[in-house]
Amino acid sequence: MLPKKWWQWLLLSGIVLGLVLAALIGLAATLIYPELPSLEALTDYRPKVPLRVYSDDGYLIGEFGEERRALVKIQAVPPALKHAILAAEDERFYQHGGVDTIGILRAALANLSAGGFKEGASTITMQVARNFFLSSEKTATRKLSEALLAIKIEHSLSKD
Repeated sequence: MLPKKWWQWLLLSGIVLGLVLAALIGLAATLIYPELPSLEALTDYRPKVPLRVYSDDGYLIGEFGEERRALVKIQAVPPALKHAILAAEDERFYQHGGVDTIGILRAALANLSAGGFKEGASTITMQVARNFFLSSEKTATRKLSEALLAIKIEHSLSKD
């Protein structure tokens, strides 16, 4: 039986469009997932460290290089800094498995109402996936790959 009122057609069209969109995303995910990189780069992370020049008596004279990083164990990071990072980058970090669907919906609504891309929906895990394995190009394929990698990262962390 076909709908007779305009709002019924609109509702039916929305449901069909949602199902088609979900099927396309599922198909894309099925095709992309086998091509995702291995997560070994995360477990064997070696950041660029600067060249450090010391005097004869052990004092640091200077550092030379593009990046100045110092690895710090998470236990050594002050709780206030952890909370600040989570508040700024991924407030729902402990409530999702790498991809925040509520955040994606919030950003999509904000972007639709703004008429352009004003908000992102990347979680911290998605940012790690992008920075380690992907380019920063703004395409739907890269964003889907980022989400799939984030799920893969969270899944591998939950095994350990």
